[in-house]
Amino acid sequence: MRLNFTLSAALISVVSVFAGSGSALAAACSNTSAGFEQWAEAFKEQSAGSGLSPRMLDQVFSSISYSRSTISADRGQKSFKLSFDQFMQKRGGQTIINRGKGMKKSNAALFARIEQRYGVPAGPLIAIWGMETGFGSFLGKEHTLSAVATLAFDCRRSEFFTDQFRAALELVQAGNLDINAKGAAHGEIGQTQFLPRNVVRFGVDGDGNGHIDLVHSKADALASTANFLKGHGWQAGAGYQQGEPNFAAIQGWNAATVYQQAIAYIGARIDAE
Repeated sequence: MRLNFTLSAALISVVSVFAGSGSALAAACSNTSAGFEQWAEAFKEQSAGSGLSPRMLDQVFSSISYSRSTISADRGQKSFKLSFDQFMQKRGGQTIINRGKGMKKSNAALFARIEQRYGVPAGPLIAIWGMETGFGSFLGKEHTLSAVATLAFDCRRSEFFTDQFRAALELVQAGNLDINAKGAAHGEIGQTQFLPRNVVRFGVDGDGNGHIDLVHSKADALASTANFLKGHGWQAGAGYQQGEPNFAAIQGWNAATVYQQAIAYIGARIDAE
């Protein structure tokens, strides 16, 4: 779930949960770090009356800080402007295909269960898994809660990320996100890089341990990804190349055309095995 301006992986337009107070928060946004502490205190006070644990809120808000690296990443996204061939080379497309074929074989039972339940074959799931985090090998280095809070405070997309931050707080309270969790620059979580609201909406306990852990559980991450695609109209047994029914679900994962094409291309070559 990488982000370009229109947002990527598992991103949907949402309305701010602070329907009554959203305008106040939006007015307090900034394009610099100035005022972040005051904004955070106001956010905490507003959150306290919405059913969230005061103790949890104290812990979260004592852990967050303004993330300049998140802002830098947000302003500097360029890979989605590449041609398909350039994008495949930059993302290591052929390596993902080669490794992905092995991943499909070594996790055959897991992918079979996922396809039976959600109708999504292994190929596109493995393509997403490989492109997002190298099959879980690198999930990002930014403090997740700080990243999302920073983007909620930043004026460019304050409303969207205000909801993402609220969702992150819900995940912490549910025990599905560690306060010290680290991930990608925009607050994407886990092996396939879900933004917090999409974990709330589409997260699945794929390994049956009672928690949705997209960081440590590949079963949770892959089942959640399949559930996301199903929630965006995936039809079992239908094709997923451009012009076929399930390509629209792939478009829901990432707004960049080149990324959509890469998922379809890599997935097809893995599924051909």
